This record gives sequence, structure tokens and C-alpha cells, in this order.
Amino acid sequence: MRLQRVTTETAHVSVPVAEELWKPNPDGSGTKKIDMDKLMATAIELGKLPSTGWEVEGDPVITPHLLQIPPQ
Repeated sequence: MRLQRVTTETAHVSVPVAEELWKPNPDGSGTKKIDMDKLMATAIELGKLPSTGWEVEGDPVITPHLLQIPPQ
């Protein structure tokens, strides 16, 4: 049987709210709001840095792998 083990890890990152993360508010008020897609993309990039501290959250979940192929 081919199994898979999934371990969940969590980390907190601080995203600097730079000018490129803002977009015009669609209500026409001339104000700006944070572009959440860009904010999340920036957070993910920060999570890829070697300096990001990841912590294991809970026990790994072991399930049968969806693709049952022979060992290679």
C-alpha cells in the first residue's frame, strides 16, 4: 500500500504595507484600500524565506495515497 503523510506547519509573518499593496477604492471616494490578493501573495513569498520560523501543528495525518503505484 502506498501511503501519504501530511504535516501541517504554521508561521506568522509581518507584511510591510508598502504603496504597491494599495488600490483605489471602487466607491469613487478617492480613497485607497489594501489589495488582499497582493497582501496574501507577499505573505506567501515571505513564508518561503529561510529565516521564517515554522512550527509543526499537531500530529501528521496518514492516509492511503490516491494513486496506488508500485515502488520504483
